[in-house]
Amino acid sequence: MQVRRLEPSFGRYDELLAMIRAAFAYMDARIDPPSSAQRLTPATLKEKALSEIVFLAVDDQRLVGCIFCRPEPQRLYIGKLAVVPDRQGDGIGRALLMAAEAEARRLSLPAMRLETRIELTENHARFHAMGFEKTAENRHLGFDRTTSIEMTKHL
Repeated sequence: MQVRRLEPSFGRYDELLAMIRAAFAYMDARIDPPSSAQRLTPATLKEKALSEIVFLAVDDQRLVGCIFCRPEPQRLYIGKLAVVPDRQGDGIGRALLMAAEAEARRLSLPAMRLETRIELTENHARFHAMGFEKTAENRHLGFDRTTSIEMTKHL
């Protein structure tokens, strides 16, 4: 398995979208509101990918994971971290986060930030084990309860 940066010539957005949706499918019955991954199309995914820093995990030409990164003041925002279901637990997510951390350091950003849904407590634990700490609780527009937590890792 290799982690590499998405190049502008990348043309496999249908496959990338299918991989993200497969990775996020377990959330469908658990989170409210639904994941923004459900609103993506190949065209909007391409637009997003070309405006952000994206790392892909590839195993023998098969897309097995991705992570989208966006520089913010003083931190790198991490979004759409996805690993195909049959490869979860193989260290791919950790490898993608390590690529993002290296990018944050390259950009001289002292921290990384991500958001995870309040219901996905197993993700909170995984990110905590990788050095992220809860820094905020957030709500989606129209909700009167916490729907996600923000976690930050200082580098």
